[in-house]
Amino acid sequence: MKPNLNELPKLAKDKHIENKKYFDKLKKKVPKNLDYVMQDLHDAEFKKTDCLDCANCCKTTGPLFTSADIERISKHLRQKPQQFIDQYLRIDEDNDYVLQSVPCNFLDTDNTCFIYDVRPKACREFPHTDRKKFNQITDITLKNIPICPAAYNIVEKMKEKLPL
Repeated sequence: MKPNLNELPKLAKDKHIENKKYFDKLKKKVPKNLDYVMQDLHDAEFKKTDCLDCANCCKTTGPLFTSADIERISKHLRQKPQQFIDQYLRIDEDNDYVLQSVPCNFLDTDNTCFIYDVRPKACREFPHTDRKKFNQITDITLKNIPICPAAYNIVEKMKEKLPL
C-alpha cells in the first residue's frame, strides 16, 4: 500500500493505538532478530520509495542539528558556525538546535536539498527504521508514521512479519 500524503495523517491516527500497543509489547519481549528484520523491511521499502516524490519530512518537521552538523554545514556555506546558527537555527524546549521554521530553508522546489551532501545526521538517518536497537526508538517511529509514508508501510509490514 502506498498511502497518499493527504490521507496519511488520518491513517496514522487510526492505527496509533494499535501501533502503540504493539510497540509496548515489543519493548517487553524483543525478538532476537528484530534489527535484521527491520533492516530488511527498510531496504525493501526504500527500493520502491523515492523520497523526492514526497519530502514531507522537510516540509513539515525540522531535524535536530548537532554541533558536528553545524560545523560541517556552516563550512560548506562558507559561514562561521555562529552566523549559521543566527540565520537558520533556534534552541528548542529540549535545548537542542532546530530550524527556526519549516519547511526547511534548504529544500528546493523540486524536493531536492541544497545541502544534501552535508545534511544533518538526523536527515541522513530519517525515518530511522533501520537503526540498531529499533525497540529503543519506537516513540520516534510513532511520531514519524504520520509524516513519512515509508515509515507507515514499514511498521505495517513489521506487524505482519513479527506478530506479537
